[in-house]
Amino acid sequence: MARKKTAGGTPATVALDTAGVPFTLHEYAHDPAAASYGTEAAEAMGVSPGRVFKTLLAEADGALAVAVVPVSGRLDLKALAAALGTKRAVMADPAAAERSTGYVVGGISPLGQRRKLRTVVDSGALDHPTVFVSAGKRGTEVELAPADLVRLTAALTAPIAKD
Repeated sequence: MARKKTAGGTPATVALDTAGVPFTLHEYAHDPAAASYGTEAAEAMGVSPGRVFKTLLAEADGALAVAVVPVSGRLDLKALAAALGTKRAVMADPAAAERSTGYVVGGISPLGQRRKLRTVVDSGALDHPTVFVSAGKRGTEVELAPADLVRLTAALTAPIAKD
């Protein structure tokens, strides 16, 4: 995977460049009427939905946290709470997610967020040589090694996705 410089890129691509992490940028024509941004991305790029990961924000014991799960599954909130060591987790308000991350829903990247939040990446990501996550805007994904994703986000890994 070649490192691609992204002058004037998103905060996610700038973070990757700054860290010297190799990645590939993938762009596609985003359809605002798409029912699922993640499924749209997988189909547009011609890759398995199990390798494309969505970034979700949850509230766990009053604090926001990031969950990164494959678009082919759903977030298991009980598993997320257990991974974070909290009593419970609920999905965050979309407006709060946008304010905290600096990204819009459907384009939230786990990389380059405004505030550093506790992050959990589904352990299934480690089964792939590379995974895709949002580059910080709808219609743009970055492909990178899952170990780099975990390292840059200081994430825990745990089985937090369910089919």
